[in-house]
Amino acid sequence: MASTAQIRKTVSRDGNGAPLLDTGVVLNALSDAVLVTTSDGAICYANLAAEQFFSASAEYLCNHSLGDFLPLDSPLFALIRQLGVEDSSLSENGVALSSPRFGERLVTIRLTPVVEETDKIVITLSEKSLAEKITRQLTHRKAARSLSAMSAMLAHEVKNPLSGIRGAAQLLEQNIDSDDKQLTQLICSETDRICSLVDRMEVFADEGALAVGPVNVHEVLEQVQRLAETGFAKGIQFNGIYDPSLPPVHGNRDQLVQVFLNLIKNAAEAVPEKDGEIIVTTTYQHGVRLAVPGLVERVDLPLMISIQDNGEGIPEDLHGCLFDPFVTTKNKGSGLGLAVVAKIINDHGGVIEFDSRPRRTTFYVRLPVFQNTVTREEQGT
Repeated sequence: MASTAQIRKTVSRDGNGAPLLDTGVVLNALSDAVLVTTSDGAICYANLAAEQFFSASAEYLCNHSLGDFLPLDSPLFALIRQLGVEDSSLSENGVALSSPRFGERLVTIRLTPVVEETDKIVITLSEKSLAEKITRQLTHRKAARSLSAMSAMLAHEVKNPLSGIRGAAQLLEQNIDSDDKQLTQLICSETDRICSLVDRMEVFADEGALAVGPVNVHEVLEQVQRLAETGFAKGIQFNGIYDPSLPPVHGNRDQLVQVFLNLIKNAAEAVPEKDGEIIVTTTYQHGVRLAVPGLVERVDLPLMISIQDNGEGIPEDLHGCLFDPFVTTKNKGSGLGLAVVAKIINDHGGVIEFDSRPRRTTFYVRLPVFQNTVTREEQGT
């Protein structure tokens, strides 16, 4: 059996025997997880994306078999058995792989036998495509722009008339009897209530360039956890799985506190009264390449922060509109919390996604790494 090191160092050569390219470098550049295994599941190679998929190093993976990471009834093993019978490449879309290590993921599986190595199989696991992630991100950005326009309209076209109505009611109150004063007081209280709602919507207004800098996301998460444990999340078990080597986030600290406070508050309200659990995880992964507002170059989004709860899950009919304003699963909720979160993440040039099923709902936030990048203003553009 070829060792992992031997596979990593495989080199293509031209007709004169000169080295052309390190195939290990090429495989590590792929966004799909690639494994080389034996027919009985022993792992002998894993690229960088496979390390991220299974949350384990290549060295660790190559000392184990697929059965150590996936249940024996996993559809992947059925495909491997089928490959042994047909001896030709196989591909299957929309396969659900689940494991306590990485939760549940919907993937496309491709199996290819290695002709030169009769007992070797190349397994490729492809998650959601880049196009799907960009489409979802653009949807959130579109929602953010709609909210900005709505808040500006409310501020200019609603609050001014309301102040006139309230002033007129106060003038009337001076010249009417006490029985009718209840009506003018009702007018005043209702206009105040509407103004308060408009004030809450003004958080969506476009306030120009975001003041950003290097932010230690672990300090943000620890602050949010302290606030939660002393308030709305008393009695809930928190588990933190942090990558201590994570570089600083490119963002605004106060707004990131608001994002994660909102996500953890939602998680705390979703968990059961007994044995409620919230798991906060930080990892470094290859992300989607998108533009960050105010920066010249496109940036990667390798910083992944996930908030997982063991609540009942989000109803299926809300999955497509969860980040829209006024959408909520709470009886007395305003439906603005996740809309605010989506706007802030959008302002940071990041992506927010979620997966939900009973007893496991996870929100994933992808953010850019802080870099001393030249801004458009500094270039004079």
